[in-house]
Amino acid sequence: MDLASVKRIVTLIVVLLCAILVANFISNVLMNLFGLGGIPGFIFGFVVYAAIFFGVLYLFERVTGISIFRFRGA
Repeated sequence: MDLASVKRIVTLIVVLLCAILVANFISNVLMNLFGLGGIPGFIFGFVVYAAIFFGVLYLFERVTGISIFRFRGA
């Protein structure tokens, strides 16, 4: 395993952790702000979490130029 592969793996782990933390924080704030609970809260939280998670990953790729999941296409 060369250094570039290790760097890519470490970058992937750090970016995923950051995306998870940001998405979790924002979705929890929105859930509390709107006072949603139960099934509607679960659905809303899931959709918001997924959108923010992939949005953070996309922004990371756009800002740094490091390709994580190759959103730019083939």
